[in-house]
Amino acid sequence: MIAYFNCFSGISGDMILGALVDAGVSLEELKKRLSLLPIRGYELKARKVKRAGIRATKVNVEIRNPSKSPLIKGGRKGGQKSKVRRWKDIEKIIKTSSLSKEIKQKGLLIFRRLFEAEAKVHGERMQDVHLHELGAVDCIVDIFGTLTGLDILGIDTIYSSALNLGGGTIKTEHGILPVPAPATAQLLEGIPVYSSDILCELTTPTGAVLVSSLAKGFGPVPNMNIVKTGAGAGGHDFKGQPNVLMVMVGEKSEEEKQKKGNAVTVIETNIDDMNPQVYEYVMERLFNAGALDVFLTQLVMKKGRPGTKLSVLCDEGDRDKLINIILSETTSIGVRFYSTERKVLQREIKSVKTKFGNVNVKLARIGNKKQKSSVEYEDCKKIAKKFNMPLLEVMKAIKL
Repeated sequence: MIAYFNCFSGISGDMILGALVDAGVSLEELKKRLSLLPIRGYELKARKVKRAGIRATKVNVEIRNPSKSPLIKGGRKGGQKSKVRRWKDIEKIIKTSSLSKEIKQKGLLIFRRLFEAEAKVHGERMQDVHLHELGAVDCIVDIFGTLTGLDILGIDTIYSSALNLGGGTIKTEHGILPVPAPATAQLLEGIPVYSSDILCELTTPTGAVLVSSLAKGFGPVPNMNIVKTGAGAGGHDFKGQPNVLMVMVGEKSEEEKQKKGNAVTVIETNIDDMNPQVYEYVMERLFNAGALDVFLTQLVMKKGRPGTKLSVLCDEGDRDKLINIILSETTSIGVRFYSTERKVLQREIKSVKTKFGNVNVKLARIGNKKQKSSVEYEDCKKIAKKFNMPLLEVMKAIKL
């Protein structure tokens, strides 16, 4: 299934949740799955509202008793609430949850981006920076509620319109800041945005990190067959413009399905401080996890330092788990990724009889016409060892 977010009035975590519930996600099922997170002291509520005459669903994360609700079950004694949440705190909550592995991996990547953005804005290390409203219970519920709602609806591909940021200023614990907030702007690098004449924060950091992490592309509505729609309400009711996030859920058109067969994601990161011996292990892990190709490019980085660009080609659905491997297994502290397309010949593997025995040959075709062939390297290597021959002679002898 495919989904399109129309963000003409911005986007926030609670607006996404409202739109998904309005599109058919059962609130009870959502609560049931969110109970797998080791947090308590909140209640998820939904109600029908109108925004400039448009009916929408408003979802709220209500803290039952802010002064006495610990963030983690079995947490601090005496009901004392932690004032700040660092990366290690959020990471513990996610990793100790009973959510699916895929959702946990996505959640870790999304929260890592939040912490990295805050760290860059404040000039601190990611491990030292602490989140204020971003690290609160409502942010955790918004993020994992979104991931869970998308899973319930069976949505695997997301597109979005350009984002309306709003304007004016916003009051934070750091003082008065312009809209968009610095962390929001950091998270939206490379994404099309604009600002209407509404003096209010329309795109929040939570909304920004969710849509920028999950959306495959930004622009007009993709080719799709609409099955259902939903509207999620924001907190304000503006005159003349409905403060609503619209979502369209549908099936991919035949054109989109064909396009998906040629679509791939490229993940890249530049590294200049890692033992080169590690690359072999990293590449093996990436291939085993579904990477279509992994390759290294030598670079000259700033101050003349030699470096290596690690590039991974993969299907969009494997992107998050492969990024997690890169961030876990290398010294990289961040990656970039983008969608592109490729064209490949029709390929098949056939066993061919040779004077050395049967070997596997890769055949590449256009239609029914044979175009190219190559003997599998591993088979050639086995033959070279078996007959004590140079590998190049084996490959030359059985070249088709």
